[in-house]
Amino acid sequence: MAKKAAAAKSTKASKAKKVASAKTSSKADDFRAKSVDELNDQLVGMKKEQFNLRFQRANGQAENTGRIRILRRDIARIQTVLNAQRRTSAKA
Repeated sequence: MAKKAAAAKSTKASKAKKVASAKTSSKADDFRAKSVDELNDQLVGMKKEQFNLRFQRANGQAENTGRIRILRRDIARIQTVLNAQRRTSAKA
């Protein structure tokens, strides 16, 4: 009987995870909703922040070293979305 209860709990938990993940949107989806000009402005701002964080890390002043990784990935996401938009506009 305990096995049935544990199995029921695990299926409910897996269903809840699927529903929660389906409702959330990814950062790439947020970037796709923006215009090219907005993405370029955001890309420039992120690259400046990345530059400043690299200097802080080199001087030993960086407080949040995990931010560098997040920025690097967000920059890649924006560049990917921009390239996809350029390819679709070139086809049209």
